[in-house]
Amino acid sequence: MKTRILAVAAAFAAISGGSAFAQQQQPQFPDMTFFVSSKPGPDGANLGGLEGADKLCQTLATAAGAGAKSWKAYLSTQGAGAVNARDRIGKGPWQNAKGIVIATSIDDLHGDPKLSLDTSLTERGTKLAGAGYNNNVHDILTGSDAQGRALPADKDMTCGNWTKGGTDGAAMVGHEDRLGLNDSPPMKSWNSSHPSRGCSMATLAMTGSGGLVYCFAAN
Repeated sequence: MKTRILAVAAAFAAISGGSAFAQQQQPQFPDMTFFVSSKPGPDGANLGGLEGADKLCQTLATAAGAGAKSWKAYLSTQGAGAVNARDRIGKGPWQNAKGIVIATSIDDLHGDPKLSLDTSLTERGTKLAGAGYNNNVHDILTGSDAQGRALPADKDMTCGNWTKGGTDGAAMVGHEDRLGLNDSPPMKSWNSSHPSRGCSMATLAMTGSGGLVYCFAAN
């Protein structure tokens, strides 16, 4: 009898453990070609430059089953050798984790893309807390103008080309839900709404940023 009880207990533990393991597994979206990162980098807007930002996108995409693609963060840099975000992400089309095409081309993406609270999904297929939420994180790091190009170098708008994580500097952000305090074009811009108040997680949070980035499959 004791042996039977132990066997049943062991079987239950195995099943329970298997269930917990299954629950921990991230949803898989191998056809996804666009997402908003569900996680920030390790140090506010200090992403380790473009290389570190791309690695963040690649790592998250791989966990979601889309790692076979080459993933790039939608970020511009300033100054000598400035890089335009729009030139880094391929030609499109791009679709989110649910298969909704958010833009068919670079021009479409910088015209009127299908980006909103319902379509700007993370690599896990989840929505982010947008405008009006207590934990609003709709400010996404871009360092770009509305056409996805680098901003003038007279003011830091890329947190030192994504190497600063303190109170010094700022980052241009866009609203992933395309909502803001009013109906002006910047407030509805997904990629160029306003600068942050700093580069640390604490200062980014002051204006509704969680230090997240847009990720695109470039191939």
